[in-house]
Amino acid sequence: MTAEARPLRPDDPLITLKGIGPKTADAMAAEGLRTVVDLLLHLPRRYEDRSHLTTLDSPLEPGMRVLVRGRVTRVRVRRIPRRRLLIIDGQIEDAHGSLKVVWFNQRWLGKRLEKEPELFLYGQIREARGGSLELLNPEIEEAAEDVEGIVPIYPTLARFGGRRLRKLIKQCLPAIEQCGDPLSKTKGRPGDLPDLRRSLRELHAPTLPRKISQREELLTELNHRRSQFHRRLSFDELLAFACTMADSRERRTNASAPRLAQGTDVLDRASELLPFQLTGAQSRVLEEISRDLEKGRAMARLVQGDVGSGKTAVAALTMLMVLEGGYQVAIMAPTELLAEQHARTLAEILTGAGYPPSLLVASLPAPDRREVRRRLAEGTASLVVGTHALFQESVEYRRLGLVVVDEQHRFGVVQRTALLEKGRSPHLLVMTATPIPRSLALTVYGDLDLSIIDELPPGRRPVRTVLRPSDARPQVFKFLRKEITEGGRVFVVYPLIDASEEIRASALAEHEDEVRALLPGVEMGILHGRLSRMGREDVTARFRDGSVQVLLATTVVEVGVDVPEATAMVIESAQRFGLSQLHQLRGRVGRGCRPAWCILFADEPLGDDARQRLEVVCKSNDGFEIAESDLEMRGPGELTGTRQWGPAGFRFANLIRDIDLIVETRHLAATLAETGELARVRKRLAKYQHVQPGRQGG
Repeated sequence: MTAEARPLRPDDPLITLKGIGPKTADAMAAEGLRTVVDLLLHLPRRYEDRSHLTTLDSPLEPGMRVLVRGRVTRVRVRRIPRRRLLIIDGQIEDAHGSLKVVWFNQRWLGKRLEKEPELFLYGQIREARGGSLELLNPEIEEAAEDVEGIVPIYPTLARFGGRRLRKLIKQCLPAIEQCGDPLSKTKGRPGDLPDLRRSLRELHAPTLPRKISQREELLTELNHRRSQFHRRLSFDELLAFACTMADSRERRTNASAPRLAQGTDVLDRASELLPFQLTGAQSRVLEEISRDLEKGRAMARLVQGDVGSGKTAVAALTMLMVLEGGYQVAIMAPTELLAEQHARTLAEILTGAGYPPSLLVASLPAPDRREVRRRLAEGTASLVVGTHALFQESVEYRRLGLVVVDEQHRFGVVQRTALLEKGRSPHLLVMTATPIPRSLALTVYGDLDLSIIDELPPGRRPVRTVLRPSDARPQVFKFLRKEITEGGRVFVVYPLIDASEEIRASALAEHEDEVRALLPGVEMGILHGRLSRMGREDVTARFRDGSVQVLLATTVVEVGVDVPEATAMVIESAQRFGLSQLHQLRGRVGRGCRPAWCILFADEPLGDDARQRLEVVCKSNDGFEIAESDLEMRGPGELTGTRQWGPAGFRFANLIRDIDLIVETRHLAATLAETGELARVRKRLAKYQHVQPGRQGG
């Protein structure tokens, strides 16, 4: 068989296809597509039912999508230079009637319409001036082609879209028969999922059911990505991710790590070190951590808890277990403000036990940074708190036994790994106060064991949250003055430091004078990311000791400012924040014995969707419930706020729709790891996983 006659293969380069030259191949490669299988994994974004031919004597209404067959006559080409517009119009005629048809800016179309005796046109009816109807920008197919059926509509790719892209992908369909099913010999895969070849065929060229009711049902399933064929690709994608997480977990937990058997002793000492009694949830999580540390294998655990649930106390006692075993501990925070807060808190808890923390952040004077690095290398510094400065090449640890990462979602996986590589398989404890829905936690943190602190300390009152219109600002600030008079302190948070022409939102610099006018005689401080470390430390210290009663700030106060006397949080342009971020900001108040308030101001006009989101925060103080709502309303990318989480980049899977598949693939990956099949299945799946450039996996 000659090379020209052999069947098209999935791994053939795209330049093999008719219509793709070197320049187009380069444009495709820039979008991450290099082979035929890459193009087969470029799924339709929607499907249109073009199975019914409409004759031009049928009743037509604006908004209807119709497929008509006929000849286009009376073609005119008009240019409107001032609008840079080219208009081509004419009449489509069949044996029953005629209809005006209009195209915009399609220069090549005039000559084609003159040559074609008969065409299929598919498009939407609209009402033109004067009340007449016209067919707007319809797609064109040759009458000789079989165009009637369920037609896939693809996202534009490089220079290709519409009919051209359909014809290009149609060339690839024979290669589906050469695709091997990566799960053909895998035990434990769901029996109701179709094989990969059938799934790809049906997604690109759906079989048209005879019955109209079945046709409508299939179209609904395809357009909502709920068909069994979509589920198969989602399953493969989620299993590939679960296998990656299982492999990471297996490698980490198989590595030898410090064996530390002091859990009971540390729990007994907790009452001496802490000014409060541990909750049942805190004690349970500490016991889970203690069992991990006793195994002699590297712990990899996520501690997840709502705002104010006591994660820092759990982390401090975990650190003590490791420090007492003669090992060093490094805790990494995403911001200097939070690192400074942790250093203060840990100093209060652990200095009495003989382990004062050192601080290592970029803004420290160079001599101070050198001194901390020297003591870490020598081992005379046992406990260090810092930011990304902790994993710089110049930082060495003598005996690193535990890495604690706080607010992990703000770091990339590479940063977390870089700090772990500073020691010989140190234990890993990840903390987050951002409530993560279970579906997201199972994927993002699939390589970690999960502990949840689901109990708040006694006496913590829920913060009452209200949404107020802008014209209620004078009454709100009258209430705030009363709070301040009675000993309370107030946060006023803005999404921006300076006003922006691009973003419609309140800015701190723009509103500072207004707040001072509404609260005359009240001492105010300003806190944002442009301040120096000394400036931040000064204003937060004054807010803590009460010499500043109102703190005007940006979201730098989301974590790291712990002031029990704070009783009111005002958030301007609240619609600009995610629900979980609003919940985090609200968590800065209500940490003392007095009732606390969170007051949301939103910019008008406020849309229904934005109002619905804000009302979720007003109705609930449960961070996990709020996070689930955030995930449903805005999707995982918005919830996490960064691409570093990976699952925001899933092509086929959906973290809400596919929670059952997430659980199934996680269990299957664990089974494959136990039976030694993980590497084989992962390699087979990799052939059919395509990640767009710019997306970062987990």
